[in-house]
Amino acid sequence: MIPFFKNFQHWFGLKPSLDSKNHKPPFVSEGQIWWCHLGENIGTEISGKGEKFTRPVLIFKKLSHYTYCIIPLSTKEKKGSWYISFLHRNISVMACLHQVRIVDYKRLDDKMGLIDETDFLKIQYGFQNLYTKNLPPIAGGTQENPEYSLIVRKV
Repeated sequence: MIPFFKNFQHWFGLKPSLDSKNHKPPFVSEGQIWWCHLGENIGTEISGKGEKFTRPVLIFKKLSHYTYCIIPLSTKEKKGSWYISFLHRNISVMACLHQVRIVDYKRLDDKMGLIDETDFLKIQYGFQNLYTKNLPPIAGGTQENPEYSLIVRKV
């Protein structure tokens, strides 16, 4: 395997300028694709590319006006339950579900577009299948929320 050079010094130099951005958060919606400054990361964590350390990401969940749950995207063909493929602008794209993370609006660079509603549902189902299990209802719940009450067990 060819050693991969990581440019942490350049990324560390860029981070303060991103953090000091003094602009309003952009109008962001779930299902949009944005260029995002993911930076230079450790090990197998997905990094951005180029001088600005950016990568396309899917806005999976808008958590607040300032914060988003994103899924990094790749055009490299990948296999596994943690990848969901879809077409965007006639290009095959992989949603890397295992690389999901939370980002601040200051990391967003430029909007690329919106994915198809069917593809977004496919990604949501893939996410649900990867990160949840079919669990039985929790015992001792209330009539209103039987599945959300605390389990009290005798030891």
